[in-house]
Amino acid sequence: MKLSLNADFTKMPRAGKLVRAADLPAQAEQVVPFDVAVLDHEGRTIRRRVVELAHGDKILVDLLEPAKLEQNDVLVLDDGRHVEIIAAEEDVYEVTARDAGHLAELAWRLGGAHVDAEFRPDRILLARNVAVKDALEQLGATVREISEPFDPLHGGHHHGHGHHDHEHDHGHEHDHGHDHGHGHHDHAHGEADRFGRLPGDPHYGHNHP
Repeated sequence: MKLSLNADFTKMPRAGKLVRAADLPAQAEQVVPFDVAVLDHEGRTIRRRVVELAHGDKILVDLLEPAKLEQNDVLVLDDGRHVEIIAAEEDVYEVTARDAGHLAELAWRLGGAHVDAEFRPDRILLARNVAVKDALEQLGATVREISEPFDPLHGGHHHGHGHHDHEHDHGHEHDHGHDHGHGHHDHAHGEADRFGRLPGDPHYGHNHP
């Protein structure tokens, strides 16, 4: 939710303190949250913003510096009340591989393509993008559509937009420019190129580092 120029923030409960889940006191000593904020991975990166709580109330989060909120972290309001952070379920792809070596290769390919992804020991989660899905399946991966909390690492060439498709589009525009100049690439959109690179890699379709 964006800040409204017409909003009267002086009348809105303010949360100026963040307590990490790992730093909370023992269960018996904890303050029971009066509400929760269910936020997706983009909404959990925050410094100053109005946040709507699960029961409809709004608070002004006003931290000293930007923070990445995690599951079960707590925002402390100036009046002493607590709001618990819940990571929202998001529509993502679950990528699994034949074995650990294959999964490591897929992770390396995604890293080279600057795809925002969450790497887990037995699988990879990433935002849904049909071109990347097709390329991964060309490399032998199994890709399923699921919904669960998502906490990605940002790709190396992150433009700061926070929108995956927009970032990937930049990658395709870069590739198209090379295609016009060389005129000899026979790969289809969404497939890994003959060097194993995925769409989004700035060197997609070219045999140079």
